[in-house]
Amino acid sequence: MPGDGLGLFAPPFSVGYDAACAIIRIHPDEGMRPVVGYMVALFVGLVIVAAMPWFSIGCL
Repeated sequence: MPGDGLGLFAPPFSVGYDAACAIIRIHPDEGMRPVVGYMVALFVGLVIVAAMPWFSIGCL
């Protein structure tokens, strides 16, 4: 689900993001630029699923 990824990578907790930065050994500030596009895509998906729930379950 889009909301799961958004919760793992968005501040203030961002457990998934902090773990990824620790694994590849970069400072979180350096890695934020590529993650922003991913978070925008997740947010758009979340809005689509919330606005049109029938879209996610396949009932048109």
